[in-house]
Amino acid sequence: MPWQAELSLGFENRDRRTVLSSRRHEGPLVVQKPLYPEGDGVCHAIIVHPPGGIAGGDELKIDSQVSGHAHALLTTPGAGKWYRSAGPWARQSLRFQVDGALEWLPRETIVFDGALASLSCEINLKNSSRYIGWEIVCLGRTGSGERFSRGELRLETKISRDGRLLWLERGAIAGGGRLLRSPAGLDGRSVFGTMMAVSEGMEIAKARKGMPQSVALTLLPELLVARYLGDSGEEAMRLFTRLWSALRPAVCGRPAIEPRIWST
Repeated sequence: MPWQAELSLGFENRDRRTVLSSRRHEGPLVVQKPLYPEGDGVCHAIIVHPPGGIAGGDELKIDSQVSGHAHALLTTPGAGKWYRSAGPWARQSLRFQVDGALEWLPRETIVFDGALASLSCEINLKNSSRYIGWEIVCLGRTGSGERFSRGELRLETKISRDGRLLWLERGAIAGGGRLLRSPAGLDGRSVFGTMMAVSEGMEIAKARKGMPQSVALTLLPELLVARYLGDSGEEAMRLFTRLWSALRPAVCGRPAIEPRIWST
């Protein structure tokens, strides 16, 4: 039977401490105990999907609200696995309401051959709020020789500030389709990723320093977009983490301190 799971989180600033002020969940989607590896100002929360994988017909919804002067960092304990489907689509929808600062830094997403997966993310920013987030996608389990030859992946990302659209991107990748091989698409690569940072007054030179050709950077008003294209989820995670370390002081006013779960 497909899983229907929802998780709603609220973060507030109380006496200069970011607290997880509300949490509600239905189905197998929970958050672990809040952690403070960098002091009271930033709350780290680990989102866990106990089944460990997402099958056809499953629907996951994550809703997070970060109030003014609060700062939350959300991550996951391991790679998300999207299994082959016999017909029904599997869906994940993220909705973030941000009036403070939010970082969405999950581990990679592995889309199995034959999966039908739809991932959407909507970020609504208020006032001078800040956001850093990424999505790393591995098409097929290439370590065992699997390629993404069947199925389909759909992606949508929308970012707005005070109702003004900053970014809207939609895409569809068919298993075995021309986009996988085209030089204008993935050019035969099996891993791609997108990282976004939203803030005022960002500079691209410092972010670009030391980045290899597998990462391309584009600076738009209020928005920096980084793209990875290669064949290694671990490399994508490592390069995005390096870029995050360079961007975080300017975007969030804090040095980069990695979530502890990444070292376990």
